[in-house]
Amino acid sequence: MIKLMTCTTSRFLTRNFLVLLGLLLVMVNKNYSQQEPQYTQYMYNIGSFNPAYSATVENLDITGLYRAQWIDIEGAPRTLRFGVNYPLENDKMGLGFNVQSDQLGPTTNTFVDISYSYQLMLSANTKLSFGVDVGGSFLNVDFSKGDFENPGEPILGRTNVNNFYPTVGAGLFLYQDKWYLGASAPNFLPGGLYNDDVAQVLDDKLQFNFIGGYVFDLSEKLKFKPAFLFNLISGAPVTANLSANFLINDILTAGASYRFDNAISGLVGFQISNGMFAGYSYDYNTNPIGEYNNGSHEIILKFYVGRGAKTKKEKNENLKGKPKQIDSPRFF
Repeated sequence: MIKLMTCTTSRFLTRNFLVLLGLLLVMVNKNYSQQEPQYTQYMYNIGSFNPAYSATVENLDITGLYRAQWIDIEGAPRTLRFGVNYPLENDKMGLGFNVQSDQLGPTTNTFVDISYSYQLMLSANTKLSFGVDVGGSFLNVDFSKGDFENPGEPILGRTNVNNFYPTVGAGLFLYQDKWYLGASAPNFLPGGLYNDDVAQVLDDKLQFNFIGGYVFDLSEKLKFKPAFLFNLISGAPVTANLSANFLINDILTAGASYRFDNAISGLVGFQISNGMFAGYSYDYNTNPIGEYNNGSHEIILKFYVGRGAKTKKEKNENLKGKPKQIDSPRFF
C-alpha cells in the first residue's frame, strides 16, 4: 500500500512531486488507493504476501524484484524486494524471509518479516499449508530531499523522521501439482503512526488477499496458466488482477494481465537454467494517471538452489549420450 505523507507545509516539494501527490489524493478520495501487494508478476512472488508458501517449495529459492512505477513522474513509487523460501528436510515445514523497501518521494518504508509454515497431506496429491509471519515496518522521511519554496519553515529543520510499527500476518495455501488456492492477511495490527510533524496514513481495517491459478497442458510443449489475485479491504472496492500466461518448451513464458480500472500489462519470462528464472512486465495505466506517465516496469529474478540435481543413475545416463533436459518449471 502507498503510504501518504502530510505535513504542516503544503509547498515544499517540486512541482512534479506536487502533481504526484495530487493524483494520489484523487485516487484515495475515489477509493482507488494502492493496496498490498502491488506486483504485476504476483504469480512468481507469492511468498511476499502469503507466509504459508515457504513450506510448499521443493528447493531453497531466492527472489529479487525491482518495480519502477509511473515512469517520468518525479518522486513516483519505487519498490525493491528480496525474499527467501527454505523448505526443511522433513518436507512438512518451511521458513521464509522478506525485505521490501518502498520509496515515495522523500519517504521510505522498509518492511522486514520472517515466516514459518507447516503443511498437511489432505490426500495423495493435495497439500494444505498454514503459515504465520512477524516483523515490522521502518518509516523514514528525509526532508533534505526536494526543492523547497519555503526553506525557512521550522519543519524543514528536521532532517529525518524515523518510526517503527510491528506487523503480524497469516496465510493458507492449498495446492496440487497443477493448481493452487491461497488466502492471507498481511497484518493483523493495522493502525496509524503519528507525531507532531508527519502523519503516516495506514488502513485501520484488515486486508485480505486471495490468489489462485491452474496449469493446463495444451500439448507436450505448451502449457497455459490463468491466475488471479484479489485484494479485499472493508470500505473499498475489490482490487482484482487477472492474468494468462503460456509456457513454451518449459523455457519461454509469455502472457498478459489486467488490473481492473487500473492497468493492462504484458509479461515475458525465460527459464535460463534449472536454477534461474528471469521475468519482466510492463504496465500501461488505463485510469486518469496514465496521462501523466509512461507506464511501470517490473523485473524479477528467481534462483532455485539445488533444483535439477541429478541422481547417480541419471548422471550415468547423460554420460551415455542422452540429452540433458531442463526440469519442467512448477509455474507458481
